[in-house]
Amino acid sequence: MAVTGTGPAILVEGLHKSFGDVHALRGVDFAVPAGTVLGMLGPNGAGKTTAVKILTTLLLPDAGTAQVEGHDVVRDADAVRRRIGLAGQSAAIQEELTGRENLEIMARLYHLGRKVARQRAPELLARFDLEDAADRPAKTYSGGMQRRLDLAASLVASPSVLFLDEPTTGLDPRSRLGMWAIIRELVAGGTTLLLTTQYLDEADALADQIVVIDHGQVIAAGTAEQLKDRVGGDVLEFSVPERRRLADAVGAVSGLTDTEPHVDDVSGRVAVGVGDRGSEALVEAVRRLDAAGVTTDGLAVRRPSLDDVFLALTGHAAEQDGAAPGRRRRGRRDAGTAGADSAADSAGQDSAGQDLAGQDSAGKDGS
Repeated sequence: MAVTGTGPAILVEGLHKSFGDVHALRGVDFAVPAGTVLGMLGPNGAGKTTAVKILTTLLLPDAGTAQVEGHDVVRDADAVRRRIGLAGQSAAIQEELTGRENLEIMARLYHLGRKVARQRAPELLARFDLEDAADRPAKTYSGGMQRRLDLAASLVASPSVLFLDEPTTGLDPRSRLGMWAIIRELVAGGTTLLLTTQYLDEADALADQIVVIDHGQVIAAGTAEQLKDRVGGDVLEFSVPERRRLADAVGAVSGLTDTEPHVDDVSGRVAVGVGDRGSEALVEAVRRLDAAGVTTDGLAVRRPSLDDVFLALTGHAAEQDGAAPGRRRRGRRDAGTAGADSAADSAGQDSAGQDLAGQDSAGKDGS
């Protein structure tokens, strides 16, 4: 299907990609209207990075089509590169160079010319609050500063479509909020943005539309509220301080509804969907837990979150960076192939931004 002038800025249909016996993408479809944010949500190894690398011309698909502003990523890769920016999972900056030098070199890789490069660098350093550190080596920057510099580098050529692959992974809360503010500013200025993330609150806060990917397939799509509605109402949640009583607590609340409880063995949290029986289910849960002699903390009924959506759809939680080693969520389905998918997703993950800028005809004239 061709994209017209009023069509989506990004269009993906039937995308497949395998690495040997590992199927990283298994027929992915989605579209992103111009000037909006698509949040691509999924655990490690779901296929998010593979999809981004195909859309940014760094990988060839095995089957299916992908277009950016009407240009096919395979047949018209040069035109795609002139329209996009990419900030990958790892900052694509040279730590031995200063912030200013990094931006000037990136501009030259985009064939912008020396004069334009020297103009763009200070503009971006000011925009990302890096002026005071402009002439310091990037290796002296904090993690948040390096991520801001990396995002600045992806904007050197003023792209109309921007791909951010887990841009806030590893950042402290203040730096994450700062990155969110920058993303909102870019979208307000008309940039189309595809954001991959493991952070459920990030997708909720930033994305106009969300696609949930698991094992290389889109398993759900819609707005955050539409996806939450799929959980089917309220969620009863509590924690069990005595881990040895966790199984007793689960047994006590099992059967409250047709929904199977989800359990976090590390934190001792238990969550179960209760539909529209919120108050009634809460009273019944208190009675059952008391009869079982189980002490709980924080027993309450709340609106579902995107985490509940992911649990309901896949039977396991979205794995988030920084989770405790060995953390497990029990549910209806085990993510048994995540390790293989993760190996596929991490293939070729070095300096993606510079790889993109260094492609022939990557520059954007007159930027």
